Amino acid sequence: MAGHGKRKPRGVEFFVFISEQWLLVSVLLVLIYVFTWREKQKGGKGVSAQEATRMLNSDSAVLVDVREAADFKAGHIVDAVNIPHNKLAERFVELEPHREKVVVLVDKMGQHVGNAGRALREKGFDVRRLDGGMAEWQNQNLPVVKK
Repeated sequence: MAGHGKRKPRGVEFFVFISEQWLLVSVLLVLIYVFTWREKQKGGKGVSAQEATRMLNSDSAVLVDVREAADFKAGHIVDAVNIPHNKLAERFVELEPHREKVVVLVDKMGQHVGNAGRALREKGFDVRRLDGGMAEWQNQNLPVVKK
C-alpha cells in the first residue's frame, strides 16, 4: 500500500485545516459576528429580564411575543401579546393603544426579532428586545403561563 500513510484523527484534521486556512476561518468568524450583531441591533436596544419586569410592572411597556402561536401557547410571559413575526405587518394596528409605551419584543432566544423591531420603529414605536428571549427568562425561573 504505497502512498497510504497513517490517517490522522478527525480532531487533528480539523485543527490542521484551521491552521492552514486561518485567513478564511477568520473572515468567516468576523462575518458571523457582524451579522449576529446587526440582527440584534435591528431588534432594538436589549433589556434584561429584570428591566423588562420593572417596565411591565410600572405599565410603561407592552411585551410582544413574536413566536408562533403554538410556542406561545406552550409557555409565555404573563400579559404578553402574541403577534408572530410573519403576521406583524398585518397586525401592528393591535399595538396602537400602546403607542406611548415601550414595545419589548420577545422570541425564543433573542436573536430573531430584528425585522419585527425595524418594522415597528418605522411605524414610530419605541422598541427594545428581551436579551436572551424566552430561553433566558426561563433560565432565571421567572413566571411563565400556559394557554
